[in-house]
Amino acid sequence: MDAVAGLLDGPRARGAFLLRSSMNPPWSLLIRDEAPLTLVAVVRGHAWIAFTDARPERLEQGDVAVILGPDHYVVSDDPATEPQMHIIPGERCVTPDGADVSPMSDLGVRTWGNAVTGETELLTGTYLFEGEVSGRLLRALPRMLVLRDDDWDCPLVPLLADEIVKDEPGQEAVLDRLLDLLLIAVLRAWFARPEAQAPGWYRAYGDPIVGRALRMLHHDPAHPWTIAELAGAAGVSRAALARRFNELVGEPPMAFLTGWRIALAADLLREPGATVGSVAAQVGYGSPFALSTAFKRLRGVSPQEHRRLAAA
Repeated sequence: MDAVAGLLDGPRARGAFLLRSSMNPPWSLLIRDEAPLTLVAVVRGHAWIAFTDARPERLEQGDVAVILGPDHYVVSDDPATEPQMHIIPGERCVTPDGADVSPMSDLGVRTWGNAVTGETELLTGTYLFEGEVSGRLLRALPRMLVLRDDDWDCPLVPLLADEIVKDEPGQEAVLDRLLDLLLIAVLRAWFARPEAQAPGWYRAYGDPIVGRALRMLHHDPAHPWTIAELAGAAGVSRAALARRFNELVGEPPMAFLTGWRIALAADLLREPGATVGSVAAQVGYGSPFALSTAFKRLRGVSPQEHRRLAAA
């Protein structure tokens, strides 16, 4: 599992909320769903996205935005347009006074808005849950990032636009995978930019020494890794690997491995039927006690308490 695959092991689209919006002005939506991650692509026309404490950002046709929760924001035809609808947790749409009745309407399969063929067409994909594995990468993202149409070359937005209106067997799985692929493409393009400030461990994947060690740790966290084994595979001395790893990643190899194992464990503990013992074996701990000790040291709570809080 590499860095980007690790991201999608957290907020992976599983029955994600996907919607095509077709709008004629004036229109304005206050997004209060507090979802951990939302992707908005402009297929036609334009849209403004505005947080209350930041300058509004205009998106044109072909632009894509990735927005992190839980802050509220407005998507509109113009920053001056007052919100007509509020999107709240549970993907519910209500009027500003809280009524469930909407002045807009369903316009077909996964399509909603105030016009059949509006001046603006948006695709919105919302990841409803944030996993622990994704945390390292998500924390490196700004609250909102925007890729302009001429910043990259990606065929996935038109493909998603074609697929989102289909109602065929297995269509939700198709859409989930397309949303994942689009998010991966956006993040690759974003982190290739100098201003993106990609985390050290992400950039270190390109290093011939540290990159190899990182791939080994990511792909097989349950293996009883040692500095000597990692250094041997990378073709350097233990001291050279430790020094370079700490320099590029910001922490020693074994500390990174511990953090990776605990992040994986935090995600696995949410799965139905998972036990501390079964998770311990999957992430490289010899006993439930060993995992519990490491988990509490890093997270401040026991695995059982973490699972209870996650369920709540």
